[in-house]
Amino acid sequence: MSEMRVALFDRYGPPEVLYVGSVPIPTVKPDQVLVRVHAASVNGGELAGRAGKLRLITGRTFPQGTGVDFAGEIAAVGASVTGVRVGDRVWGIQRLKVASMAEYVAISPRKISPAPRNLTPAEAISLLAGGTTSLTALRDHAAIKPGERLLVRGASGGVGSVAVQMGKLLGAHVVALAGARNLDFVRGLGADEVLDYRTTPLSQLPSFDVILDAAGTQQSRLRRLLAPGGRMVAITTDLNRPLASLTTILASAAHGRGRIRIFSGNPDTRLLTELTRYAENGDVVPVIDTVHALDGIAAAHRSLEAGGVRGKHVIQVA
Repeated sequence: MSEMRVALFDRYGPPEVLYVGSVPIPTVKPDQVLVRVHAASVNGGELAGRAGKLRLITGRTFPQGTGVDFAGEIAAVGASVTGVRVGDRVWGIQRLKVASMAEYVAISPRKISPAPRNLTPAEAISLLAGGTTSLTALRDHAAIKPGERLLVRGASGGVGSVAVQMGKLLGAHVVALAGARNLDFVRGLGADEVLDYRTTPLSQLPSFDVILDAAGTQQSRLRRLLAPGGRMVAITTDLNRPLASLTTILASAAHGRGRIRIFSGNPDTRLLTELTRYAENGDVVPVIDTVHALDGIAAAHRSLEAGGVRGKHVIQVA
């Protein structure tokens, strides 16, 4: 077999521009491995990329693929790679140059680790992007301490639902903002307090030591809730007003209360292995909204755009 199925789009637009096509299976370089993808997840940045909101980064060359994370098994090993074997179950993330909504991806072994042995590929992939993002945001960027008050905004989504769990794991008092129908769901993930974002104005909230923003809007108002010495980490910008949002983030370093930290995660084997250990110990649990076939990629994008998601929309590739 020389070709594989992959989700593609030939122009920017709504979810309907997505289709499943065929392309050659990637050629494995000596320093890469070939992974047969069993599952991948839909992330918010991919919606923006498909819609053309990131075209300054993604360019105008088509067709383009989609997807950054994957769980599967090694199908081939490059000549200079050691420490992994064909058949090993792995997971990984590569935010550049890899479209994971495909039957195979070629990737550096530095970007994968053994997948959790106690989880199916669909369960594992629901934790991967949210788990690595939450660990990097809360532990590495915010340096959260036990007993500190953490606000998670967008707490029912793919990142927020894992951030609630990570916040508790790191010893924080977690306050979660989510939609009304998801309050019990988020409470079940361990949140100490849950609030309906539609009926709870930001101005009525108390102060917080750490804020994790998974929504990207109203960031200048949100940072006013920081206590002295507080830290705010944003995992996205307002993609409907990207320049204004980035200006707010840059200005936060010089004006007002608390600098907004923002980052684009690109985890390595060390971080992935750490998350595997958390998953195998049961410290974080899978958060799947819906599992779709690869042919359902457009429906998955449409559902995520509609909002109200509980965890991740997962694509079962194989």
